[in-house]
Amino acid sequence: MVEITLLGTGGTLPVKGRWLSSAMIRCMGTSILFDCGEGTQMAAREADLPLGGVDILCLSHFHGDHVAGLPGFLLSMGHEGRRTPVDIYGPAGLTEVVTALRILAPFLPFEVRLHEIRTDQPVTLQTIGHLSVSAFPLEHSVPCLGYTVDLFRPGRFNVEKALFNHVPQPLWSLLQKTDSATDETGRVYTRDMVLGPDRKGIHILLAQDTRPTALLEKMMSGRALCILEGMYGSDDKREKAVETFHMTFTEVAFMASRAKPDEIWFTHYSPSLPDPETYIEDAQTIFPRLKLGTDGMKTILTYPDDSDC
Repeated sequence: MVEITLLGTGGTLPVKGRWLSSAMIRCMGTSILFDCGEGTQMAAREADLPLGGVDILCLSHFHGDHVAGLPGFLLSMGHEGRRTPVDIYGPAGLTEVVTALRILAPFLPFEVRLHEIRTDQPVTLQTIGHLSVSAFPLEHSVPCLGYTVDLFRPGRFNVEKALFNHVPQPLWSLLQKTDSATDETGRVYTRDMVLGPDRKGIHILLAQDTRPTALLEKMMSGRALCILEGMYGSDDKREKAVETFHMTFTEVAFMASRAKPDEIWFTHYSPSLPDPETYIEDAQTIFPRLKLGTDGMKTILTYPDDSDC
């Protein structure tokens, strides 16, 4: 099960009813915060999400609408009892930016571990059990990253396979939880000796502040949910989108029509877009499974039925 909450859906500047960019994903006891714009801690409180429980912060880039809320959020994490380390990921420049922001939050009761990601290809950041967090480059005016969250699902236990591979019965249960196990003679047995093929898991993508790219479209394929910027609703703003390295609704819709994710949520609306609902229907004629994200919007994704895998 994966819980996704949009905390802020505004871009550039906060407007009434829209905090700035942020989203939280909770899965398997791990909480991941994506971007931390101004007002993120207030949005998290309004959504009844525990600030102190955030384990990983993934920053897309260092424009103010994505990071200005970080000092206050870190302070609140400490006040809520956080004592274990927190990992912060971001593109080149992360150390300089976070160090400067922490002038406002110099004393924290937990360690902040910074990880600068310099890559032109997708890269795995952390794997926690069957949960994996990865980053990939976007095309913006400054170094910028998109992120994916993947909850993998092992295959079913296969008695016939375990017997065929002469796996001792005492190791059957262990191999459903770990990659390998050893018997009393020192022989190593692996998970694939007792399990069937992997089943379909839950796969999510978050990408803001970017132009459409071939890599982004490729990464969208097969996702249960993509959370993507909808900076401009009207195609009349395409020239502006190109100039500022953003996307229009229909540009996202055309990528989705080819990549075919299950669903897309728009977020990161321009302050000049007070009424995104005016433009959503045109985009939905291209890709029907588009939704307008709103502050506090939440969903819980579960594994698909085996019949769907």
